[in-house]
Amino acid sequence: MADGINGIRAQVLAMKIFILTMAEAKNTVLFPYETLHKLCMDAFQKFGFSEKEADIIQDVLLTSDLFGIQSHGMQRMVRYHKGISNGLIKIDAKPEIVKETPISAVIDGHDGMGQILGHMAMEMAIEKAKKSGVGIVSVRNSNHYGIAGYYAKMASDQGLIGFSCTNSEAIMVPVYARKAMLGSNPIAWTVPADPVDFFFDCSTTVVTRGKLEMYNKMGKATPDGWAVNKDGVPSTDAAEVLGNISRHEGGGILPLGGATEVLGGHKGYGNGMIAELFSSILSQGGTSNKCMVGGKSNICHGFMAINPEFYGDPAEIKKHFSQFLQELREAPKAQGQDRIYTHGEKEHESVAKVKAEGIPVLNGTMLEVQDLCNELGLDFKSYFGDYVPEAPATMFKGNY
Repeated sequence: MADGINGIRAQVLAMKIFILTMAEAKNTVLFPYETLHKLCMDAFQKFGFSEKEADIIQDVLLTSDLFGIQSHGMQRMVRYHKGISNGLIKIDAKPEIVKETPISAVIDGHDGMGQILGHMAMEMAIEKAKKSGVGIVSVRNSNHYGIAGYYAKMASDQGLIGFSCTNSEAIMVPVYARKAMLGSNPIAWTVPADPVDFFFDCSTTVVTRGKLEMYNKMGKATPDGWAVNKDGVPSTDAAEVLGNISRHEGGGILPLGGATEVLGGHKGYGNGMIAELFSSILSQGGTSNKCMVGGKSNICHGFMAINPEFYGDPAEIKKHFSQFLQELREAPKAQGQDRIYTHGEKEHESVAKVKAEGIPVLNGTMLEVQDLCNELGLDFKSYFGDYVPEAPATMFKGNY
């Protein structure tokens, strides 16, 4: 949930649309989960996906929104529509298993939808882990697949340890470089625990491209230390950086730790390479600098499931880990702080809050949704009543 929500709500027609604080009202609105679920199901079936496929795609997107990760939720719809329209995403793609062993597999997605391929690959990894202790699956020739944590969570929901990663179009500028060579290359780990599963999902860049897109839609300057322009000079202009990325003119987002080794930029850069290893290298697919080039996405993913049963009593392992997590929460607090979070707590708490209050969506995203509805022949008003989205005049619209 965006910072500064003061609880003031305004109902627009019969739709439960809640407006944020005056400071944020120009940028963000809240919609009921059920409304966005229906929109996603209708839109993805209009795209040409089956009901089952549409359900997988919407679940990945709206899980992200429920977890409070706006950058990878609803706002990604326009990217997928454009990807389908320009041939990057093939709705009728037939994934091919090109290599398989009892513990591993390589899948060629043949330019299919990332969420569908990701779901298939993690299901394979889970089944292999149940039988053999571990399952590692790498996918090539795919597309953007949403949040990495969704697929890792598929494993922890079944009592396994889950891992997922992906590469993407080059947006990370390596330490001491001025040209993007790696993607945001997120990695995610999930582990069963009480009272809340461990859920760690992060890009290996300071922020994701989606965060820049959100600042672009709000017409706001980004914080210092996020990005550099085509000359390698720090930039807080989201539209400029996104434009340079889209046109492959140089610059991009910095790795975790920043532009130098002083605060550990080489560590974010190195972790980005680990994501590359499990996604593009093992699958022999396109590395990040070959993604979104020449009319192909070339995006690759990695998935792993580990069965704790092959190490001991799963219940005792879970208890042992849960005890350590509780000790972390109870550690002495820094001055002025009253809580230490463990990974997954914020996402868990966000779900109940967002379902009760509504999913926050940027006005700029809703402007894209309105255009999308018009193109697909869907009645925007049937979902959102008389709500009319507005976006900053400076918003960069050539993002994909």
